[in-house]
Amino acid sequence: MSVNFRTARAEDVPLIVAMIADDAIAAARQGAYGDEHRAAFEVIDADPNNELIVAELDGEVVGTMQLTYIPGISRRGALRMQIEAVRIDSALRGRGLGRQMMEWAVERGRARGCALVQLTTDKARKDAHRFYDSLGFVASHEGYKLALS
Repeated sequence: MSVNFRTARAEDVPLIVAMIADDAIAAARQGAYGDEHRAAFEVIDADPNNELIVAELDGEVVGTMQLTYIPGISRRGALRMQIEAVRIDSALRGRGLGRQMMEWAVERGRARGCALVQLTTDKARKDAHRFYDSLGFVASHEGYKLALS
């Protein structure tokens, strides 16, 4: 299965929002596509340290992820890449698309000079944990969040 990866365009955002919402954990906090998503896309698209990526199969968007490049003082000034909002169309899960997408992202980080790739995943996502483990990611830290609204 040959997948093409590209930077998302404004017209992709409604489908990206739908993919994120097609998930029991994220559905309640995502909501339907609206002005806030359009505004967020504009900020991401204008920021050279952020990339909203889509995966295409036969010209159709079937996956998405956001890559954020974080400069830091720790690790001797290392650049790291944060991967967020990873989704594959629910009808196509389990066919290797997610693996291709993550391998592409890791190479993208390497090409940008990142010393580290990091991500978070909800503790309830046991299948995702096994998937990331199989890619060589290590659950080395405990993550915390504080909701501000």
